[in-house]
Amino acid sequence: MRNKLRDGRSQNLSLLKTDSPFIASFLAYLQFEKRYSPHTVTAYAADLYTFFTYLKTMEAGNQPGDISAVMIRSWLAALKSEGLSSRSVNRKIAALRSFFKYQLRQGVVDADPMTQISAPKAGKRLPVFVERKGTDRLFHQLEFPATFTGTLHRLLLEILYHTGIRLSELTGLKTGNVDFSGHTIKVLGKGGKERIIPVSGELCGHIRTYLEQKSALPEADTQYLLVNEKGKKLYPKYVYRVVREQLGYVTTLEKRSPHVMRHTFATHLTNNGADLNAVKELLGHASLAATQVYTHNTIEQLRKVYEQAHPKSGKR
Repeated sequence: MRNKLRDGRSQNLSLLKTDSPFIASFLAYLQFEKRYSPHTVTAYAADLYTFFTYLKTMEAGNQPGDISAVMIRSWLAALKSEGLSSRSVNRKIAALRSFFKYQLRQGVVDADPMTQISAPKAGKRLPVFVERKGTDRLFHQLEFPATFTGTLHRLLLEILYHTGIRLSELTGLKTGNVDFSGHTIKVLGKGGKERIIPVSGELCGHIRTYLEQKSALPEADTQYLLVNEKGKKLYPKYVYRVVREQLGYVTTLEKRSPHVMRHTFATHLTNNGADLNAVKELLGHASLAATQVYTHNTIEQLRKVYEQAHPKSGKR
C-alpha cells in the first residue's frame, strides 16, 4: 500500500486506458489538445493511478460522479502520513484539479469536489545552480578527449549552459534548428511553442566542428542534431549521465542534472543584471512568476557584495 500511495509510475499505466474511459479521455486531452510533454502526461497518469488505487483499496466509489471531497481529503491525509512533502502533495492535487475540471466540462460530473480542497503551503525551494567558478572550470580547465564522444559531451554541456533549454528540448533539437548566419537556435518547447535563442559565434563554431565529426559516422541520424557514438538520437538517460559525471569534476553539489544547468543559465543571467522578462522569454516560461524564483539568488549575490564592501555591513 505504501508504494502504491506514494507513486504509481512503476505500475502498468496502460491499465488506466482499459479500466477507466474517463481517465483515458483525459490523458488524450492532455496529450493531443493541451500538447503536454510525455513526461507531464505520465506524471498525471501516475497520480491518478495512485488515487484510484487508493479508492479501490478503501472500497469507495471510483466513478468521477461518486467521488467526494471527503474521499480526496482522506487520500491526501494518507499521503501526508507517509511523509510525502507538501510540494509532492500539491502536484497530485494539481493533477486532480485538472482531471475534475475536464470532467465538469464534459458533463461527467455535476460539481467539482476539488473546489473544497485547499493545497498545503510548500516552502520556497531555491534553484540549485553551479557557481561561476565551476562553469569556468568546466569549459576552460576540464579536458575532454579529442574524439567524437569527447566533442559531443562538451557540446551538449555548452548548449545546455548557453541556452538554458530543457532536457527534452535538447534531445529534440534538429540540425536545421541552428541558424549559423544569425547565431540563433530554434527550440520547440512545451505545448509545441517555438522560441528563438541567440547564441555566440563561438558556440556555432563548436557545433560546426561537431557536425564535421558527425558526418564521418556511418548511418548517423541527420535529422537530429545530437547523436551518440552509434549515430542514434540521444536519449535522456545518456544526457543525464554525462551531465552528472562532468559536473562532478567541478562542483560538490549533490544534485547534478540537466535541469541544474538550466538553473545555472538563468541564475548567472539574473546575477549579471539581465531583465527578468528577457530571461522569461529565453527559458520559455508561460508566466513571469515561474522566473521570479531566480531573483532570490540575485538578492543573495547582492547581499554578499554588500557584506564584503560596505563599511557598515558588520562583516568588515
